[in-house]
Amino acid sequence: MVFDATICSLGCLLDNQSKNQTVMKPLQITLLFTLFLSAFVSYGQDETDEYLEFNDRNNVVHGVYVGINMGLGEIDGENAYIGGLKIAYVANQQFEVGFVGNFLYSEQDIYNNSLSRYEDLIAVYGGLHLEPIFFSKSRVNLSFPLLLGAGAVGYIDDKVKHDDNFEEELDEDDFDEVFVAEPGINALFNISRYLQLEAGIKYRFSSRTELPPTRISRINGFSAGIGIKVGIFNMGRNRYKKNVQ
Repeated sequence: MVFDATICSLGCLLDNQSKNQTVMKPLQITLLFTLFLSAFVSYGQDETDEYLEFNDRNNVVHGVYVGINMGLGEIDGENAYIGGLKIAYVANQQFEVGFVGNFLYSEQDIYNNSLSRYEDLIAVYGGLHLEPIFFSKSRVNLSFPLLLGAGAVGYIDDKVKHDDNFEEELDEDDFDEVFVAEPGINALFNISRYLQLEAGIKYRFSSRTELPPTRISRINGFSAGIGIKVGIFNMGRNRYKKNVQ
């Protein structure tokens, strides 16, 4: 009887251990897997070369530049030479707004009876510069500049172009005011972050002038030109990198 009881007790103990092992095995496996996964993730954080790039300005960039322009055109069938200076702000490489000033000289050789001399045309005008830009992310952009402004038109003795020592005194009676609108189309060439070239054509519309000799009443006409812009065209860029966690 004692032997039978001992055998029964040993059998019950083995049966209980088997049940406990059956219960503990899934828990142990889960714990080991969790520890292994945590170690792997920690190792990956220390060794990864991947990163995310952030831009806290939402990809909006700003720019500012100074530009010099030269052009050749025509007024009343005669050559016209144009030089200009431009200062502008560039919004997100898509729109320019600023100020432009131009000087124009045309070899008209108009005979002035009252002064008994031949005269050439000169004009100085400037104003607001507006220029929407298309394909701004490409190396070459397309733009449509517009100048809206005013200035003055006058005549000078054509001896100025033949005699370097010739000087002429001018006063306000030698000039007449003029209002100008000058739309155009440009190709913009992005050389670097600091340099841009442009080339295009424009047409100049002007108000009527009443300055003798009155053969030319408006300075309307086409012109073609090139220019260079120096500045910073994406100074608002502010990106930084952060390792992937």
